[in-house]
Amino acid sequence: MTNAAPPGWYTDPGNPGQEHLWDGTQYVQSRPVGQQVVYYARPAGASPKSRTAASLLSFFLGGFGIDRFYLGNIGTGVAKLLLGWATAGIWPLIDFIIIVAGAAHDGEGLAVTEWS
Repeated sequence: MTNAAPPGWYTDPGNPGQEHLWDGTQYVQSRPVGQQVVYYARPAGASPKSRTAASLLSFFLGGFGIDRFYLGNIGTGVAKLLLGWATAGIWPLIDFIIIVAGAAHDGEGLAVTEWS
């Protein structure tokens, strides 16, 4: 049994101007002493899918359901591929507006909100 230090930032004994992040089992990151590290976290419930990619796919290939396939909505992607033409472009237009407005959801029900 070891007496490991709790997770946190620790000064490097060999280089007092450097700190290392201990995760409880190993050092995972380094930084100069006093430097703030900013982490960007996706909002809870947000999809990892890109809203930019989804909107571009919807604009250029929405009539083929490619935007729905990208978002993981396979069933509606197939339906849009087979029946989208029958809506005279209305379905792809509505999907494009929904994606750009930030109201689209991926196949897991998570909101597609991040422009990246």
